[in-house]
Amino acid sequence: MTESTQTQLENLEEEEKEMTLWDHLNELRKRLFIGVVAVAITSGLSFVFAEQIIGILAIPLGGISNFLSIEVTENLGVFMRVSLLSGFIFALPIVLYEVIAFIVPGLTDQEKSWLYLSIPFGTLLFLMGVSFTYFIMLPTTIPFLINFLGIKTTPRPSFYIDFVTGLMFWVGMLFEMPLLMFMLAKLGLVTASTLLKGWRFAVVIIAMVAAVVTPTSDPINMGILMLPLLILYFLSVGLAAIAGRSPTRKPQQS
Repeated sequence: MTESTQTQLENLEEEEKEMTLWDHLNELRKRLFIGVVAVAITSGLSFVFAEQIIGILAIPLGGISNFLSIEVTENLGVFMRVSLLSGFIFALPIVLYEVIAFIVPGLTDQEKSWLYLSIPFGTLLFLMGVSFTYFIMLPTTIPFLINFLGIKTTPRPSFYIDFVTGLMFWVGMLFEMPLLMFMLAKLGLVTASTLLKGWRFAVVIIAMVAAVVTPTSDPINMGILMLPLLILYFLSVGLAAIAGRSPTRKPQQS
């Protein structure tokens, strides 16, 4: 092989690498665009129900009448935040599909079936986290906070909605742990035995996460959040075992 031919081959390989990189960037751009459009559409539809949703979120406080609005644009900001969060929840199946499809490209038929199954499962887990926050955590947390030291608190709607929706969002994301561990196991990054052996470390990490996410510092509310997270962790071990038993993809021959 002459030196010029070798140089041409090297240049060709570099061009192929650049094309592969650009292909990935285009794929990422396309999937981000689809996810953003889906959230925009569902957020627009959520404008119709935002006022009713705000009323539901205010139930643990005793209703909207217990708010005290100070700034002129405060109520509008609350309306927009609730609409956007609702839109994200409604668009979550599409967002999950686009994220997973980008992370795991070139799927086989069997892997596609796992992907389609993970979308409703991930959506269900997120909704479980949101429901857990609303029906379990907030009824114990809100009365504790607004009556702490015997001082009656009249919260501003912007602070209250930011607090409630932020808590619901992050707890909902924490409930995605089984799906995340399943995907990592499918990629061969973790195994069920590794997760099971590290359960002590998991308990410590979950306790630290609960301390950060829980709005109060008392051990009761921390325990309320830690219990479902521990259950989800051991559910993750089982899902990782299922993912580990599935046949691995054979390497492609050039």
